[in-house]
Amino acid sequence: MKTFEARVKAVMAARDPHTFVTAREGSVTVDLAGIPGDRHYGLTRPADSRQRFYPRGTDIANRRQISIVSVEELAQIAERLGLPEVLPEWLGANLLLEGYPSLTLLPQGARLLFPAGTGLIGEGENLPCPGPGEAIAEATGHAAAATRFTAAAKKRRGIVCSVERIGTITEGDTVQIMIE
Repeated sequence: MKTFEARVKAVMAARDPHTFVTAREGSVTVDLAGIPGDRHYGLTRPADSRQRFYPRGTDIANRRQISIVSVEELAQIAERLGLPEVLPEWLGANLLLEGYPSLTLLPQGARLLFPAGTGLIGEGENLPCPGPGEAIAEATGHAAAATRFTAAAKKRRGIVCSVERIGTITEGDTVQIMIE
């Protein structure tokens, strides 16, 4: 088993049901359904365009409880968009990590373990979609971001996770990333 370390630079949640854009919080407590009050909270969720093998709306396991991006990959996206920065909130991320530059390429099944004992399972790449591009365009006034985001974020959009062990995640935590 290979183990790597990264640092939690920001913790966020989407508590406004009208938007996926997240807001920073010092820490979050997670249970087996995710972050209580967050837009992606739940043990199950309706199937959407990402699960073409199920009819849209079918109740399926929620493998998108937590989304994570990296400082390094956000810098690459910003560069490709010609912007000074891309904030994790605009992508609807729950965690921003620093120190693991190729986060999006983590294999499915990787474990992320936090000091409080909290455990997440990497469920795979968070495929780019147009919503964050629109949020970036609105926040920056850079209209081209709306159409260019999906290509700029390919293989750089971060990962989605499900909760394996309940606990807290706090800004400044060192996270152990374990790959079998």
